[in-house]
Amino acid sequence: MYKLIAIDIDDTLINDDKEVTPATQTALEEAVAAGVVVTLATGRAYASAQAIARQTGLNVPIITYQGALVKNLLDEKVLYERYVPQDAVHKLFTYCVEHNLHLQTYIDDKLYAREDNQKIKDYTDLNKTPYYIEPDWEKLVPQKTPKMLIIDDPAFLDELAPILRELLGDSVHITKSKPQFLEIMHHEGTKGIALEFLANHFGCDLSETMAMGDSWNDHEMLEAAGLGVAMANAIPALKEIADFVTLSNNEDGVKYAIDKFILNKVN
Repeated sequence: MYKLIAIDIDDTLINDDKEVTPATQTALEEAVAAGVVVTLATGRAYASAQAIARQTGLNVPIITYQGALVKNLLDEKVLYERYVPQDAVHKLFTYCVEHNLHLQTYIDDKLYAREDNQKIKDYTDLNKTPYYIEPDWEKLVPQKTPKMLIIDDPAFLDELAPILRELLGDSVHITKSKPQFLEIMHHEGTKGIALEFLANHFGCDLSETMAMGDSWNDHEMLEAAGLGVAMANAIPALKEIADFVTLSNNEDGVKYAIDKFILNKVN
């Protein structure tokens, strides 16, 4: 029996209309009623993720910023946090300014960039979050940040990732949440480590956990969980490492997996 389920939000829990369908909502409620802890695990900021979590009626700690922040919905208490190391923040800002790359950062759950452009407008339209511009980027460097994000062409980011790994070293975790989003966290800011933390928090073994996702930033979580579930719309590399591939996010794939593995409604 699985005691803890961690579910990614974008392209997993919500469909392409950015909604949790009534059928999936019912499945979440039935899992909770069966005594299972249901949580979210997302790259989104806490401010953005908590709105969806509250909509779905969850009242547990949720995993945000790719695992760099685990915060309780009930009392907003921080249970786990890892900030990007200061040295890496400075090197990354300097590199992005020199190479004219769009870099955004999160400080106190607010989104900052050094210039207003279409990239940040499109990003905030997607996540429905406000943003702030600070042209004097050196003011942002000393501030603690759980996540930094570069937005660019997917092929370019694939070339950039190894360059940044070389530049920043193993103090950081670099991953992609979408093809055009390259995200940089503390090396212990992964959904897999956060899942392990929550399993300990709730007193269950990792073998009793289930994780669902669609992108490469979900792979640590799917690999750590007792049951790793990829969506039908997931990237091929994630499907390869998954224990099970469910239906897509537009076909209530989360509900199907809960029905099958938690509620035993599907053979």
